[in-house]
Amino acid sequence: MSSGAQGAKLTWTGYFIEVAKLVAKKSSCARRQTGAVIVRDNMIISTGYNGTPRGVKNCNEGGCERCNSPGVQSGSNLHECLCVHAEENAIVQAAYQGISTKGSVLFTSLCPCLYCAKTIVNAGIRKVFYNQAYAMDAATISLFSEAGVEIEKYSN
Repeated sequence: MSSGAQGAKLTWTGYFIEVAKLVAKKSSCARRQTGAVIVRDNMIISTGYNGTPRGVKNCNEGGCERCNSPGVQSGSNLHECLCVHAEENAIVQAAYQGISTKGSVLFTSLCPCLYCAKTIVNAGIRKVFYNQAYAMDAATISLFSEAGVEIEKYSN
C-alpha cells in the first residue's frame, strides 16, 4: 500500500454538488446539461436532469425546436422549450415516488431559473446550493429571499 498523501475529503455540500454534476451528464438537452439532487438528512431522495418529458423525442435528437434553434439567447423564450429542467425533474420524480420534499435541500449544477425557483418554493425545499451562475440569478435570489429559502453558491 502506498503511504502517499491523499486528496482532501469532500464536504457533504461538495459531495452532493459533484453528484449533481454527474447527474447532469445524463441530460439529453442540446443546449445545456444540468443536474439536481434533493437531499434530506444527508441522504439523496431524488435526482433530476434536464431533458424532454417521458415518451417525447429527446432534445438532442430534435425533440425541442427551441433548443435546436441557433441564436436563441440563454434564458430567453423558455415558454417555447419542451425540456423539463433538472430541478423540476427532481421534484417531480420525488412526487412520482410519493416522497415529500418538504424541509429538504436541493443541490444543482446551475443556479435555478425563476420558473424553477417558484417550483422549489412551493415544494417546501428550505435551501439551495448551486455551482454555476445563470442569467436569472438576481430574480431567483430575490424570490428565495422573500419566500425564506436560503441559497448559496458553492465554489470548489
